Amino acid sequence: MKNRLILCIGLFLVLTAFRADKPVITVFMIGDSTMADKNLTGGNPERGWGQMLPGFFTEDIRVDNHAVNGRSSKSFIDEGRWDKVLSLIKKGDYVFIQFGHNDEKPDPKRHTDPGTTFDANLRRFVNETRAKGGIPVLFNSIVRRNYGSVSDYAKIDAKVEAAVNQDDVRADASPSDDVAAQAKEYHLIDTHGDYLKSPLVVAKELDVPFVDMNKITHDLVEGLGYEDSKKLFMWVEPNVVPAMPKGREDNTHLNIYGARLVAGLAVDAIAEAVPALAPYVRHYDFVVAQDGSGDFFTVQEAINAVPDFRKNVRTTILVRRGVYKEKLIIPACKLNISLIGQEGTVLEYDGYASRPNRFGEEMSTSGSASCYIYAPDFYAEGITFANTAGPVGQAVACFVSADRAYFKKCRFLGFQDTLYTYGKGCRQYYEDCYIEGTVDFIFGWSTAVFNRCHIHSVGDGYVTAPSTDRGQKYGYVFYDCKLTAASGVRKVYLSRPWRPYGKAVFVRCHLGGHILPEGWNNWGKKDNEKTAFFAEYQSMGEGAHPDARAAFSHQLSDLRDYAIETVLAGEDGWNPVANGNALMNVKR
Repeated sequence: MKNRLILCIGLFLVLTAFRADKPVITVFMIGDSTMADKNLTGGNPERGWGQMLPGFFTEDIRVDNHAVNGRSSKSFIDEGRWDKVLSLIKKGDYVFIQFGHNDEKPDPKRHTDPGTTFDANLRRFVNETRAKGGIPVLFNSIVRRNYGSVSDYAKIDAKVEAAVNQDDVRADASPSDDVAAQAKEYHLIDTHGDYLKSPLVVAKELDVPFVDMNKITHDLVEGLGYEDSKKLFMWVEPNVVPAMPKGREDNTHLNIYGARLVAGLAVDAIAEAVPALAPYVRHYDFVVAQDGSGDFFTVQEAINAVPDFRKNVRTTILVRRGVYKEKLIIPACKLNISLIGQEGTVLEYDGYASRPNRFGEEMSTSGSASCYIYAPDFYAEGITFANTAGPVGQAVACFVSADRAYFKKCRFLGFQDTLYTYGKGCRQYYEDCYIEGTVDFIFGWSTAVFNRCHIHSVGDGYVTAPSTDRGQKYGYVFYDCKLTAASGVRKVYLSRPWRPYGKAVFVRCHLGGHILPEGWNNWGKKDNEKTAFFAEYQSMGEGAHPDARAAFSHQLSDLRDYAIETVLAGEDGWNPVANGNALMNVKR
């Protein structure tokens, strides 16, 4: 129980360490339903484009979306919503302002006129933002998918809005059959009129950045055409989504796909209008987020969506902050995946070797893993891989059977058998990673390099248990790593050979006092001393005892043949150190 509590506290600290050392710029968003965050109940697929925007910025930018369904510039002010945002703005923050859809409604609680009251409200947002040291950015409204007459679609839009405002997602918002048939021959027809001009007029008057969302979305919708443009909006067949059993046909509000696409176009326009934000922009192929701001809610869904054998190009997946409890499998057909985690992203499961499966059989060590990686050329950054089963025997956090697997700034949490470098003939590279456990918590057949990693023992035991095949030149090589231990841990060996030819070499590593003077163990088999290869080069720290080491171990006098690129080269010359983040391939 104590050890399980330690692991839980560790996960909590991972999540609560969110950018504490670096100031974060906040982007406040004020606007209507086309920008707003949506309720996810019942699998509701509706999204505002602002809801998806966080997945397009680095963590240096925090998006605080205050847009609300049905609000105009007038009602947003009258309801006190603007005062709340204003109270939060600090110097250097941004305010993205997009109104118009509801300002044109006849409802006196919302109606404003372009050229007078609408413009006055926009000026107020701008001037009061600047008074707080903030930076305002004006947007006009996104397009309605209006293929038909203005009057016909005005009636439809009113019906949809009434239904949405009442949380009735069963609205029938399609045009008449005649209009739909004729629409195939027509271009989009504008429904916003002069409400599109006011943000531009005020932007020029007050020297404010302006983003023409109407043109961006008009070009997108018209380019897709009458039928394909439905894929962007809330066109839902009956009996498909629990939240709307009768279905919905809505040409105003975006679905997940549409909102992600529009947000991606918007962020590029924002970067052009506001160059100071350009360095923070990122484009990922998929985003995983528990709050609905991504393409998927689970990492496995994103992996499954990657095309099989997608060669010569990488698929980039951002996993937004959160704890994802799922048993993740990345099959061999999902080539060239880059899995990027925001700070505080944890992939966890609680399997363990003796746990019964559905047939009552023990899972086994291999079956206990939280994550399985089989696909070659896999890259992970900023991900925590955890097995939360606790001290219950073998319980793998990450099972890696992939060649040319590269982990950067990742964390591997568990107890016994935390990191299983399973793949024979596979090469793996770990850079600036954190790995913790008790017994044999780095083990397996692969050739693996650990560069500047932090290796932490949470109990007495063995750091590594290589099972290197006979004739394989390299097993584990640790460069400039730091080995530490929890309080009270004093009896830890650097390695023992799981198989007779196990190999482990520690180069310039700082060893804590928990490392026993003899350093190495033969797994209770004297014959292993003749076949295993265990060595150190310039170890330092309290645990460095070269003169007291086990007699069968070695102290290297030089690093001939131990350059990282040499260890990992194989037959194809793989060199992750030279390539660096080129593997990530994120569009900036």
